[in-house]
Amino acid sequence: MAVGARSGHEEPEKRPGEADGSPGAGVPEEAMSQASQEATGGPARTDGEGVNPDGDTDGEGPRGATPKKQRSFWKELPILIGIALVLALLIKTFLVQAFSIPSDSMQNTLQRGDRVLVDKLTPWFGAEPERGEVVVFHDPDNWLGDETQTPQSGPLGGGVQKVLSFIGLMPSAEEKDLIKRVIATGGDTVECQKGGPVKVNGKALSEKDYLFPDNTPCDDQPFGPIKVPKGKLWVMGDHRQNSLDSRYHPNQDHGFVPVSDVVGRAFVVAWPINRWSFLGVPGTFDQPGINAAAAAAPSALGLAGAVPLVLWRRRRSAARGGTDELTHRSALRD
Repeated sequence: MAVGARSGHEEPEKRPGEADGSPGAGVPEEAMSQASQEATGGPARTDGEGVNPDGDTDGEGPRGATPKKQRSFWKELPILIGIALVLALLIKTFLVQAFSIPSDSMQNTLQRGDRVLVDKLTPWFGAEPERGEVVVFHDPDNWLGDETQTPQSGPLGGGVQKVLSFIGLMPSAEEKDLIKRVIATGGDTVECQKGGPVKVNGKALSEKDYLFPDNTPCDDQPFGPIKVPKGKLWVMGDHRQNSLDSRYHPNQDHGFVPVSDVVGRAFVVAWPINRWSFLGVPGTFDQPGINAAAAAAPSALGLAGAVPLVLWRRRRSAARGGTDELTHRSALRD
């Protein structure tokens, strides 16, 4: 055998970088890490953390779990409608309610069929209607007789109106409510003679801003002077010759409207859109001297201030008289 020749049973020659008896020895760590990720579907962990015996990772649910499915919109819709109806009912009861104008008695301020919004909140705080305000009130003493608002035709229309009126989105067809302008309040004296203006506490009202064109203040039904009791109102329509207001009910509590029957103040015309406007108080009701209580206030304050002054002067005079008498007696003794 030639020197240097090798037997076929000898171990193969080791290549550089191979370790003894180690499978995969000599393979770079980067290649092993990549192979591990491909086999497991994720990064290889060499520290033994994050894996439990069931094959789940720490902080995560079972393998293949999906997020909780959100509730369908159609399942939430009845809840949303229920909440909206409850809110509408609360608003109608305590805050604002819609009313329909059934007649022409408030033209041109309000037209038949207008929808107005009525403030029902302020009366809860004890506020009472003021002169010049447009108010909605319950029929105080059968002013309307058997007349009611015209209901919607057909059982379906009537049913829909009842539901919507219950929650305050439509006027009621059964309630007997009226709408007029407050002319005088409790304690005022109001009158109107034929050919003349309406007077409140002796002050003539300038009604051209709201009175129906070509109407007279009261020529069709003059009245007064009338003293309005406390807790009552004197109301009139803006279309005087087409309004059965306080003037026409002398046998029914003299035409007065109890403040307790007032639903609230109409403050805005909400429908139709082209007639949208605020219902303010005309400036004629702010003229000086119209308020009877305010006119009497200076006299009352003057009297209240004069009484202590008179008493003080009388006491001073009495004290002086006593002092003079003592001085006189002393002089007589001397």
